[in-house]
Amino acid sequence: MTSDTRHAAPRTAPGLRIAPVTGEDMLEQWRHVHNVIVPPAAMTADQARERRNRYRLANAYLGDVLVGCSTVRPPQDGTATVIARVLPPYRRQGIGTALYEDGLAHARVRGAHAVETCVLAANTDGLRFAEDRGFVETDRYVLDGESDLWIDLRLTTLP
Repeated sequence: MTSDTRHAAPRTAPGLRIAPVTGEDMLEQWRHVHNVIVPPAAMTADQARERRNRYRLANAYLGDVLVGCSTVRPPQDGTATVIARVLPPYRRQGIGTALYEDGLAHARVRGAHAVETCVLAANTDGLRFAEDRGFVETDRYVLDGESDLWIDLRLTTLP
């Protein structure tokens, strides 16, 4: 088996369920995954509620176990933002791919012609995941007053 995952068939996680965030319990679960994956951008419950009002948030479960989440920001000038997050013990099981494909489908319905994502540079698994799907880096930056490096990537042709 090659280490180049672009040519390997993704493994799928049996029993995976992706559900749009509804209610406070699901929002808290989404916030938990978000904060574990991107601690420099950890958000409060109020910040998560504000995100829920602007974006499509979803959680991924294996059975009843929370394993990941996603965010889809609606298109602006034809470009949507799709972010898939998978808790480390559940990576490389097809969960990220399922979250990403679910987010892409939602972005298409909203009229997106291109997709962007944003990854904390320290998340090498996330960067590899995006690059393996054809995303190309467009920007590197550190937010004002912070020290963590972020990378924006873009996919100009939707699969």
